[in-house]
Amino acid sequence: MTKPAFKPKYILWMDLEMTGLDPAEDRILEVGAIITDWDFTEVASFEAVKKVGPALVKKRMVGDFWEQNANTRDALIAQNELGKNGRTIENELLAFIDEYIGTEGKVLLGGNSIHQDRRFIVNEWPRLDERLHYRMLDVTAWKVVFEGKYGKKFAKPETHRALSDIRGSIEELKYYLKKVKA
Repeated sequence: MTKPAFKPKYILWMDLEMTGLDPAEDRILEVGAIITDWDFTEVASFEAVKKVGPALVKKRMVGDFWEQNANTRDALIAQNELGKNGRTIENELLAFIDEYIGTEGKVLLGGNSIHQDRRFIVNEWPRLDERLHYRMLDVTAWKVVFEGKYGKKFAKPETHRALSDIRGSIEELKYYLKKVKA
């Protein structure tokens, strides 16, 4: 007997803003999530700020990237005081998934360089990770093919804020799909 194909009805798009890129040393600061159907119509959205200790924030949010994105860094640091603990946010994300996708089966995770975000999810939100399918919809793979093979580049604004970055990723995938003849 063959295993049924993985055919999710919805995509859970996520973007995380972190203190840096090392899931062992850095922490999630902000999460945005959007659920869409396969026409990329937004069904629901979620956004939360995760509180991170100020000493860790000060230690990790340094270097060229953060100097070049000082406005974003300052906004993320300023909102940190209003953040919730990670367990609360994980509970809210699971409730969000249950409400809009359901409680049965694995969830398809989508985003740009989503494998990097997934490393943080594995580290900080293991119960959420358990709900996610091993397959992921990574827009970056499309970017690599279209830029490398066809010289087509999508001009995505890089705001480094979770919800706006997700919406940019969805628009980017729509751009690439328009180039594909079905």
